Amino acid sequence: MCLTLDLKDDPTLIAEYERHHKKIWPEITRSIKDVGIEDLEIYRLGTRLFMIMDVNDSFSPEAKARSDAANPKVRQWEELMWRFQQPLPQAKPGEKWLPMKKIFSLKEQ
Repeated sequence: MCLTLDLKDDPTLIAEYERHHKKIWPEITRSIKDVGIEDLEIYRLGTRLFMIMDVNDSFSPEAKARSDAANPKVRQWEELMWRFQQPLPQAKPGEKWLPMKKIFSLKEQ
């Protein structure tokens, strides 16, 4: 799965956001793995973030959302991260990371 989000256009905030991601809280790592995400990478170009998630067959975005909402440490992390992030123009209220549409695959050619 591929998702995208923007950061606020502030070099100081961007640097702080990256520092937070050098060693995320262990509770966050555990919450990611517990819902079926096997690997997760985030890339940045300017203010644009791009997330790649490798998920197993048990993964469900809805189940992850419920799990995150019930986890106080995840809610705390998300609140902290929102200081640095801003929604994309097409995001609905409350949406952060938006799924991207795959338009090409070399393997499928």
